[in-house]
Amino acid sequence: MIFGAVPLERALGAILAHSLPLAGGRLRKGALLGAEDLALLRAEGVDHVTVAQLEPGDLAEDVAAARLAAALVPDPAGQGLRIGPAATGRVNLNAEGPGVVEVDAEAVLRLNRIHPAITLATLAPLTRVTAGTLAGTVKIIAYAVPEAALAAACDAARGALRLRPVQMQTAGLILTEVPGQEAKLTAKGRRAVEARLSALGMGLAGVAVVPHDSAALADALQSLPGDIALILTGSATSDLYDTAPQAVRAAGGTVARFGMPVDPGNLLFLGAQGGRPVIGLPGCARSPALNGADWVLERLACGLAVGDDDIAAMGVGGLLKEIPTRPHLREPRR
Repeated sequence: MIFGAVPLERALGAILAHSLPLAGGRLRKGALLGAEDLALLRAEGVDHVTVAQLEPGDLAEDVAAARLAAALVPDPAGQGLRIGPAATGRVNLNAEGPGVVEVDAEAVLRLNRIHPAITLATLAPLTRVTAGTLAGTVKIIAYAVPEAALAAACDAARGALRLRPVQMQTAGLILTEVPGQEAKLTAKGRRAVEARLSALGMGLAGVAVVPHDSAALADALQSLPGDIALILTGSATSDLYDTAPQAVRAAGGTVARFGMPVDPGNLLFLGAQGGRPVIGLPGCARSPALNGADWVLERLACGLAVGDDDIAAMGVGGLLKEIPTRPHLREPRR
């Protein structure tokens, strides 16, 4: 691509690089200059314009953006992404429904190293999305790029982005109460959990409110409906063998882990019972703010395994926004 100022007689068919005001309006940047445009410019006393001119082997920005988007999402229905129209060198990739976004980060890095004008920006891997969420955007920064570079970018990141849709349809919730606990705390927890499930397109299959006791909790868990079992206790879980984890074992389940390197969300436990996952929610799940339990719930809801290594890796980026209502803030107010 050739870029620079040229006399009007050499600008026919070139791309206007910068918008120009005219007596009757404005000639916008990116316009393909025709004879009528040049006549208007002459009438305004303009004799030179800054333009971009394609050379042999170049692709115009919109053509390049559309081609790269098609390579990234060769199977829109199968990948759960909608390819938007190309405009000003940009094509947006939007989620078709709720789920998490799977990103081949190494492929995206390879693409973005090929040519500085050929770019792809995506959400962080496994970010939760809903229908219409922008999951990625292709942007051709220059007015044109070499076709060879565009072909290399397409090969580098073919199919690099996809939606992992929600597979679980429902979850059941058990809330425990301790003596003296206000009813509004229980109601708050239910509302927050139900909102989280709704954002994933899931329903609340059933709710049980029981005393904070292992036997009562185990009985409730055995009859709780739902593809995932959620437990939100009135007293925080403090150990792998505390009340709620012991209840899971008493109900015939297993507990794989207590604790995670995400804050808020440290006091989560994860197990299984009756062939389904069990998540012991931390107390911060009563707030709608993002916490570590969200990441675990979202992945399990989308059919992804969550093991020790997965949870350990959540520590990078796991220092989340502070919740002012927490009983013990990370740093005291001053």
